Amino acid sequence: MNMTWLSLVEDQEVWLLPRKQLLLGKKVAVLDFVKPTPLGTTWGLGGTCVNVGCIPKKLMHQAAILGHSLEDARKFGWEYSKGVRHNWDSMKQAIQDYIGSLNWNYRVQLRTKNVTYLNTYATFVDRHKVHTVNKRGKEQDITSQHFLLAMGERPRYPDIPGAKEFCITSDDLFSLAYCPEKTLVIGASYVALECAGFLAGIGLDVTVMVRSILLRGFDQEMAEKVGSYMANHSVNFIRKTVPLKIERLEEGSPGRLRVTYEITAEDGSKTKGTREYNTVILAVGRDPCTKDMALDKIGVKLDKNGKVISQNEETSVPGIYAIGDILQGKPELTPVAIQAGRLLSRRLYDDSNMQCDYSNVATTVFTPLEYGCIGLSEEAAITQYGQDNIEVYHSNFRPLEWTIVQREENACYAKLVCLKTENERVVGFHVVGPNAGSNQS
Repeated sequence: MNMTWLSLVEDQEVWLLPRKQLLLGKKVAVLDFVKPTPLGTTWGLGGTCVNVGCIPKKLMHQAAILGHSLEDARKFGWEYSKGVRHNWDSMKQAIQDYIGSLNWNYRVQLRTKNVTYLNTYATFVDRHKVHTVNKRGKEQDITSQHFLLAMGERPRYPDIPGAKEFCITSDDLFSLAYCPEKTLVIGASYVALECAGFLAGIGLDVTVMVRSILLRGFDQEMAEKVGSYMANHSVNFIRKTVPLKIERLEEGSPGRLRVTYEITAEDGSKTKGTREYNTVILAVGRDPCTKDMALDKIGVKLDKNGKVISQNEETSVPGIYAIGDILQGKPELTPVAIQAGRLLSRRLYDDSNMQCDYSNVATTVFTPLEYGCIGLSEEAAITQYGQDNIEVYHSNFRPLEWTIVQREENACYAKLVCLKTENERVVGFHVVGPNAGSNQS
């Protein structure tokens, strides 16, 4: 098979790039293949965001919010029986049905645009050829003048006994066939805290195991406020703790697991302990899907973590481009990948010279108390400009809707990080509170 453009995808909507090529009569193909998780989970077309990321995460977060709203409703005059409970199967199926409709819509879009879609895994043979294998073992070589890499990332598994055998990740959680019940979340990333938050919000017993700090890379004052709110709302935290091994004590749906861990005290002494859970979720980071593709063989430069080193979305090999989470030092956000793809297409086919601006990208962490931010954290601002050149304005607040139900007065918080030397130009904005993502606009 000979193509003009070949997109190797896992990020959502990367076929935005081929549309212009199609109008010019170019032959375009999209290769999308999901390697099953150790549990056997796979998903349809649309990438991480649609299937195992933003979409199901936000919907389960909404399920938790509705549970809290039920608690508040009585204060606003609503009367109902006390027999209210959450049904995991109903929520999971409704979310999966919606995701299925998105998968189908993307297939229809590709077919309508005459984009060849292949559910197959590709490995580079040379700069203009890939060798592909589908799930049935059928092999095929495809040549192309240009390639777009957008494979995204997958969850990382720690190198401890039982991690792959008995644990799950966010790749499995959103389609899990059973309620996870008593759950341990290992990690303190935004994925870890978001999953812990909505699981606790639907009434489950949830513990978060934290090795060092919460939300690495985010403003640490805000991160601790998020953690403090979660700790005050039914989420247990074990700090300065690492897992050593996971053992299965009992099979089932869910089963019963024993986690052996090591906790470090303030004086540096270490103590081992064990606890039992029904489900263990690993959320200790994500790795780019660049391995086993022979990218090094054709000269595509990667950093030590497997991220693609690029200049304006072009790799070290002419004609091979990359966007999304696999790029070194770029925000790992679907809207950013989409914008980068659009602008790349315009530069290649519309005589545009506009580059994707990766600075000051707003983002939201959908924890029980949402955290929205844009710009520099306070720590990053001090590092970049110096302590004496930074002024921080901050305030606690209580939303109007919290007054009737008498929620905490000082849980919500906002701050501006300003640069004194430039007439107090705002270089960072941070807020924790309801609808924090919407508040940034």
